[in-house]
Formats: sequence, C-alpha cells, structure tokens
Amino acid sequence: MSQPLHRTTGWLSAACLTLIALLLVGSAQVPASTVQLPPGSIVPTDAQRATARKVGRILEEQHYSRATLDDKMSEVIYQRYLESLDGQKSYFMQSDIKDFDAYRFLFDDMIRTGEIEPAYVIFARFQQRNRERIQRAIALLDNEPDWTVNETFEFDRTKAPWISEPAAMDELWRKRVKNDALSLMLTGKQWPEVAELLRKRYERVLKRVDQVSPEDVFENLMNAYARAFDPHSSYFSPRSSEEYRIQMSLNYDGIGASLQLVDDYVTIMSVLEGGPAAVAGTLNINDRITGVGQGHDGSFVDVIGWRLDDVVQLIRGKAGTAVRLQVLPAGAAPGTPEKVLEFVRNKVTLEAQAAHKTVKTLARNGRTYKIGVITVPGFYQDVSAENAGDKDARSTTRDVLKLLNELKAENIDGLVIDLRNDGGGYLPEATRLTGLFIDHGPVVQLRDSTGRLEVLDDPENGPAYSGPLAVLVDRLSASASEIFAGAIQDYHRGLILGQTTFGKGTVQSLQPLDRWSSKPVNGQLTVTIGKFYRVTGESTQHRGVQPDVPLASAIDTKEVGESALESALPWDRIAGVPFKAMGGTSAAPPVSLLTTEEDARAQRDPDYHWLVSDIAALDSVREQKSVSLNLKVRREERARVDKERLERENSRREAKNLPPYKSIEELDKAKDTTDVVLDQATQVMADVLTGARPATPQKTARSG
Repeated sequence: MSQPLHRTTGWLSAACLTLIALLLVGSAQVPASTVQLPPGSIVPTDAQRATARKVGRILEEQHYSRATLDDKMSEVIYQRYLESLDGQKSYFMQSDIKDFDAYRFLFDDMIRTGEIEPAYVIFARFQQRNRERIQRAIALLDNEPDWTVNETFEFDRTKAPWISEPAAMDELWRKRVKNDALSLMLTGKQWPEVAELLRKRYERVLKRVDQVSPEDVFENLMNAYARAFDPHSSYFSPRSSEEYRIQMSLNYDGIGASLQLVDDYVTIMSVLEGGPAAVAGTLNINDRITGVGQGHDGSFVDVIGWRLDDVVQLIRGKAGTAVRLQVLPAGAAPGTPEKVLEFVRNKVTLEAQAAHKTVKTLARNGRTYKIGVITVPGFYQDVSAENAGDKDARSTTRDVLKLLNELKAENIDGLVIDLRNDGGGYLPEATRLTGLFIDHGPVVQLRDSTGRLEVLDDPENGPAYSGPLAVLVDRLSASASEIFAGAIQDYHRGLILGQTTFGKGTVQSLQPLDRWSSKPVNGQLTVTIGKFYRVTGESTQHRGVQPDVPLASAIDTKEVGESALESALPWDRIAGVPFKAMGGTSAAPPVSLLTTEEDARAQRDPDYHWLVSDIAALDSVREQKSVSLNLKVRREERARVDKERLERENSRREAKNLPPYKSIEELDKAKDTTDVVLDQATQVMADVLTGARPATPQKTARSG
C-alpha cells in the first residue's frame, strides 16, 4: 500500500517564535535567500534544493496545462501547503497566517532557485503550534469533563476562518478533547480508562515530533507544488518511491489498499483491484482506520495519531493470516459507530485481478431469461509475458474473450459488463476490450501537452459478441473504464447503467529525478502529460460518463470523483472523429421507458427500497458538521440510529418473508451477500429482452 503524504509535529521555542515574527513582518516580498531558520529547526538539504529545481522545470515544461509558475500559481501553491499542514484550521492562528502572507508570492521564485527556506519556516511554526495544542490536550485530561452540558463541537472546519483569539483556540481544543473522550465513552469505557487511552494517544503525537525528517517536509512541500497543477501529479520521496515500487510489483502481503494520513486519521485513498479489500468489498474510499487487531480475536490497537509507516506495518503480515480493522465510515462524525472489518492477508496477484463471470436467471412473462455477467476488476496485461512473445499472455481482453465464449455456449440472452470499482489500468486493454463488442473503428483520442493528437483504434477483427449489452458503472469506475463505457455509449452499442463515473480523463508519466541512477535517490515525479477524449470529441475529464439508466449508489459524488478534487483540469471538447454507430431496432424499448420501468420497480423491490433508504440515512450523517458533547444526547442519538437501521433491515426481511433480526448485534454478525445494484442491472437487461428481439438499445440524449 502506498504512503503519499506525512503530517508530523515538532517544536519551536518561544524565542525562536519571536525571531520568526520579526522575519515575517514588514515587506510583502521577502527574498528567500535572506530567510534564516531558527536554531534546531529542520532545514532543506543541498540535494533537495537541486531536486526542487528539477521538479519546477518538469512541471512547467511537461505538464499538460502548460501553466506558468508565476505569482498567481504561487498563491495557489501557498494555500495548498497551508491546507496540507492544517486543513482543519486547528493549529495556526490568524496572526500566524498574517505573518506567512509575506511568503504568499514567493513560492514561484523559490522552487526555481532552490531557496525553499520560507516553507520550512512555516513548517517550524506549525510544529510549535502543534506541540502547544497537544500539551494542552494532555493537561485537560486531569479533570473529567461535565457530560451534562449542552454544547456542540464543530469537527469539520475546512471552510471555517482562521481563529484570531487564543481563548477561542483553547475553547476549540477543549471541545475536541471532550469529543475524543466522549467517542470512547460511547464504547462502554469509563473515564479513568478513557483518560489513560487518550493520554497515550496524545503522547504518541508528541513523541513523533522529534521523528520528523527533512524528507517528510520536502515531500509535503513538493506535493503542494504538484497538486496545484492537478490532483494526479505528485512527488514521491525516495522512501515513498520504494513503497510505490513494492506496490506496483505486487510483492507484499497485505489487504491491497492505498493509505494516507489526514488530520491524524489513516485514511483509505484507494483499493487495489484484486486485493483482499477489493474482494471483500467492505472498505471504501475516505474510510478512516481507528484501530488494528491481529488475528480473529486480537485486541485492537488504537492508531489515531500514529505515523503512517507504523500503521502500514501493523496491517501488513504473512499471507493467509487475518487482520481486523476498526473503521470510521467515510463522512461520518467522530463518535459514530465504527465498523469492524476482517481481511485475510494475501498478495495482490494478477489472478486475483482477473475478470470472472456468473449467470443470473430471471423469469418474465412465463419465460426464463439467462443474463451473463462479466466482472472486470481492472484493465491488466502480463507485459513481461507479452514481450517474451507468449501469445497466451494473460490480459483483460483475452480473459473476457474466453468468458464470452463460455457464456455463449450457455446460450445467454443478454450480457452485463460490471465495471464498478474498476479504477482503470493498462490503456491498450481498454481499446482491445471495446473491440470485442464493436465493428472496427476509433475508440479514444489522446492529446498531449504539445497539442499533438493520436487516435487509438479498435485492434480486434470484428465483434466477438453482438447480442444485447449493458455496462454497469459507479463513481469509482475511472480512466480505462470510462474509455470503454464511453465508446460503448457513443457507438450506441449498449446501455450504460449505474452512477456517473469518476471523471479521470488524464494521462500521467512517472519521471525519475535521478538521471543515471537505477534507484530513486532523489525521488520521482508523476506528472499529467495528456488528456483523453471520446470519439465524439467530448472529454471524460471532470464530467465522467453519464449513465443512460441511473441506479442507486452509496458513493457520494460530492466527496468522490474528479469534480470533488481541487485543481482538477476542466472538461472540454475537441473535434470528433468519423465512426459508424451501430443502430438498434425499432422494437427496442426507448431509454425513457427503461428508466420509467426501473423507477417503478425500485418502489416494488424490497432490496432496492432498503438500499435507497440506507443511502438516505448515510447522506444525513454526511451532512453533519458538528456533534453534541452531551453524553446522554449522544447515547440517545446512537440508539436512534441503530433502531432506525434495524427497522430498515427488518422491513426488508418482512417483505421477503424472512424472520426479523432481534437486535443490532445480530444484524452486525449477519453477512448479507445480496448485490442489490447488480440485481437491478440484470432486471434492466430483462426489460430490454422482453421489449424487443435481441438488439442494441437506442441512444439516449446526453448533455455535452
């Protein structure tokens, strides 16, 4: 699992703080070379200065946007850097920000010269504020809070102003500590145990103050630069470069997830196709790990405030062994009931990523229909075997072709390609896979930073399957998945079902920063160098592929997807390329009728009704920005949430003539494997089959 950015803490004396204030006050333009770091603070190395200059040149010269590092971009980078240090505005004071504003327009100059001291001065101030806050948090544990006071804690401060008064900052942290304690009280612990647990948690943070390295600070700073250009450009330190190499070689035993430290929480950034977490389907992007337990019944270790490296080592282990994660769901407020997930560690292998099939049978109008489903976890290719001339080398297209032939032998009536959670992969496989379903023609256009345009054609000779087709996608279907889905939609070859896709229509290149070294001594830079366009000329970037027939999804499009990322490149359009759309038949049901029928079925189907109501409850939780600090109120809220969840589940079971669960504990232990969305997708395909002879559906209108 990769480890992008580190957030760590350190210290700075009051005398040094005064020195910094004197350095920062005055002129809005402070030459970087005149900035002096306080004694004992972290300083950039000569190698990092040289690397910074390389990073700046590559970003300006090779990034697709061709953006210039000027004062306008400097201000963006400055804001990204502050957000990376204190995104919740819980450490820096307004007076600190006023001091830092002297550096607002220096970030463009200092990466060119390598004189990056201003960023290190800002980091030193952050370390000092961090230490002050944590020390105060520890002191607050000497007295048990009054749990009967009716007050609230604002846990989401991303859009709040910087705090201007010390008393207000003290009050924020009093409430933060009280909320941390209350969250533990809700699990049944008593105050002495809670205080001791929090004391150890906060002391871990202080201990890690002295573990911060120049590499940590530099990686964070370079990522502020890279991500000011777009969210998919990033810098990997030498240590993170090695971690990335391990991940890409699949040479480790773990759960197959990419992690990042966000506001003291180890947070899920992505789930690797074919890994234990992806197979289980229970771990989601932006979920936060609060505890790690070894084996089936090992006690949980509280990991809030831990270094990312240490949490990674807890999660990794010998293949075949179990690890349990205590997880706070994405978007949920602190203190929300955590879910416990168990995984069996394993290598993320090509076999685990392979496409696989199943057959669903549905009865309609006195006839049984067979719907084939092919799940594609990723777009993969065994490049080594391919380069060695192995004509049977494993790839997405070869595996899907084999499955197609097996399904055709079973006389399926229709086919669903399931691309949910498929984050993409090897680009040539997207064009080859499309070729299994269309006549020969263009699939996608690729434009690089110079404006050069390349059209990638379907390399297959004729379609391998010409029957009714649907493609199921969700918000996590990205990149190569969007190329395939977009081509199927543009060619009028099949229906797109599900949720608007991620919207990642960009291409990245990995640039080693060591010209003659086989090891990434100075790290690596991933830079966005190109953009994808559909054959119609529309970009998949930012907007994604919009479904013909929408289906429910628990993934929040406001929080997940390209449009939710800062500095994302915009949607645009170029000229289309000639292609021959595949026509439907006059007997095929219009998309509008299919959507109407799906809406009506959603009201009748108990599983689908349960899913929609469950998503509505989750959305309500996500909208929370603050929580009560009254223990009785919070217990009542938790009891109400559990009661409503149990009622939703038992309402579904009653409609299906199943016995009700007697308690929330019984529900939590149950393992319901029903895939409600896939079931609905096969129902839509049955609508197509009963409304027409096997044929392609009509094209739906789509905004452009």
